[in-house]
Amino acid sequence: MKLLIITSRVPWPLDKGDKLRIYHQIRYLSKTYEIELIALSSNSNNDIAIAELSKYCGKINFLHINRLASFLGVVNAFFGNRPLQIGYFYNSNTNNKIQKIIAESKADFVFGQLIRVAEYIRYTKIHKVLDLQDAFSKGLERRAAKAKGFRKFILNIEYRRMLAYEENELDDFGGLSIITQADKDLLPLRIQERTLIVPNGVDFDFFKKQDSQKKYDIVFTGNMNYAPNIMAAIFLVKDIMPLVWKKYEKVRVLLAGASPHASVKALRGDRVVVSGWIDDIRDAYSESEIFVAPMQIGIGLQNKLLEAMAMEMPCVTSELANQALKAIDGKQVLISENNDAGLFAEQIIKLITDKNLAEKIAKEGHSFVKDNYDWESAVDQLGTLFVK
Repeated sequence: MKLLIITSRVPWPLDKGDKLRIYHQIRYLSKTYEIELIALSSNSNNDIAIAELSKYCGKINFLHINRLASFLGVVNAFFGNRPLQIGYFYNSNTNNKIQKIIAESKADFVFGQLIRVAEYIRYTKIHKVLDLQDAFSKGLERRAAKAKGFRKFILNIEYRRMLAYEENELDDFGGLSIITQADKDLLPLRIQERTLIVPNGVDFDFFKKQDSQKKYDIVFTGNMNYAPNIMAAIFLVKDIMPLVWKKYEKVRVLLAGASPHASVKALRGDRVVVSGWIDDIRDAYSESEIFVAPMQIGIGLQNKLLEAMAMEMPCVTSELANQALKAIDGKQVLISENNDAGLFAEQIIKLITDKNLAEKIAKEGHSFVKDNYDWESAVDQLGTLFVK
């Protein structure tokens, strides 16, 4: 059987959570289905991505989205009462190309990733599934609560529109999926019943413990141009670390991830390294002692936590991030209240001071993700949605 997949970004390199998720789903789905991929792209050169994705996709279509088209799409969405995210990725020219590809593909099923691509596939008569991934509306609501001024105004508008879209515009899809129960519970009630939980996983052959010389005491990873990660990085360096440095003044912090925002770059100092893109993110983990995820806003399961735990790192995280992870505090991770810099610092100091505790948390955390976050079993669950 043939499966046509459409994504809002090219799923390579794996520098964002949505790209990582769909890449591994494609890997495992290709064992059962003939895959054709449609990926929206802002890059003119995708040769490296083609080489990687061709291992799993029989045919690949990259459709270029330029900035002018995206800007006009946002303007049209704003005045047309549509979520701005959908407007950013949607234009009629691209839609015409996608409808032609769908018609010629003779696919048995269509699978879209993220609500951003819903308008491209919602009207096709082929059985279609949409991966919501997270409760986007709730994430927008949380960001709006932290924002100020004009940004707060826009985020509140986007939140209300996204909530309405989630509630009223997804009836055309034969199935919906989401990463966690916590996010499913945040969806509008009328779509919860037909939304399947399909968790993320970890590539345990890739992310495993490495014996490397330690250069840093603490590491936080992620796309450093993404609002929840920006806020977490600032909270870590400005609020948490001064409390840690009072006891251990030489502790070094690594902030590792693509496209660091100016406010993240400004955190650089004698004890704080902002690396930017790292070719192999395992180096960031293996060269650090403790992983910290002080997430205050955002939604969904944090891949960075899964990766760090898979590499047997002791982890400190917020209650918010653990809502999706569901690890046991004091056994598999150490947890702090979302905005409690003092408790975060206390948990970090515990791991620095007590090496036996750090080793215990690392081993128990590894066992936890090994038992609960496997890509193959997750994709098997996804496959149950592709039934006519």
